[in-house]
Amino acid sequence: MQLECQSCGARVEIEADRRTGKCLYCGSPQVVDRPSTADRPNPELAIGFALPPEKALEVARRWVKGAFFAPQSFRKAAVEEIRGLYVPTYLYSAIAHSQYSAQIGENYTVTETYTTTDSKGRTVTRTRTKTKTEWRSLQGLHSIYVSDHVVTASRGIPNDELEAIEPFDFRDLRRFDPILLSGWGAEEPSYAPAQCVELARGEAAAQVGRMLGGFMPGDSHRSLQHSTRFDGEDLRLAMMPVWVLPVRYDPEKPPVRLLVNGQTGKITGKPPKSWLKITVAILLALAVVAGVVLLALEASR
Repeated sequence: MQLECQSCGARVEIEADRRTGKCLYCGSPQVVDRPSTADRPNPELAIGFALPPEKALEVARRWVKGAFFAPQSFRKAAVEEIRGLYVPTYLYSAIAHSQYSAQIGENYTVTETYTTTDSKGRTVTRTRTKTKTEWRSLQGLHSIYVSDHVVTASRGIPNDELEAIEPFDFRDLRRFDPILLSGWGAEEPSYAPAQCVELARGEAAAQVGRMLGGFMPGDSHRSLQHSTRFDGEDLRLAMMPVWVLPVRYDPEKPPVRLLVNGQTGKITGKPPKSWLKITVAILLALAVVAGVVLLALEASR
């Protein structure tokens, strides 16, 4: 897509999956104002960057050095590259109606009489209290409002990676303004809303299951099952701030990508593994266990 630079008037080419770019002639940041479509709506909400790049680099460097089971080449790698990216996500909310069933446990105590042998070898009668549980079936309906589920709309950042740097603080959520993207990298959503709704429902259903567990009466519960339907679903495209840092530690291997929440500083990544370190750690653990067992055997003789 081409647009005219507002600073120098040159024609600027911007890739179809990007919302931002730079003019090749004057370096001015450019933001695309695309028409909304059903599969690619315009953002409604956004959270701005609160973590400066030097802090993100500090977090990443500390994380790389602390990757104990990674090769030394990774732990000593220089972390210099950093890019701020606004990632397209969908915020999901709905009313969840659940039909559930479970076994509810109510504890009670009983006094038992038993015989045993005392220190002098005599048979004696004693009493003790014991806790038992009475189980009863429970069924019912439960409704609750679920909100603030964030799911990725980007093929470049899978949902599990986005989840790893959550949560975002929604107190900083604001109405989207295209000027917010000026000077930053920003993606267009590459997943249609319908795809993201299914992903969000799965997250919401898991949340409902956890809530139902806390809602159950009694002292304990088991065999909790529920079926949930969602009403009043709301899905809004929101841009979330993420620092992206590639760690290059081996010229023959691809870099390891780190993601840092641009608001809170929470970090995620998948460091390479040193199987030599892992093997040594396992052998040391086995040696410690064997030593404890030998000491126990010696003490019992």
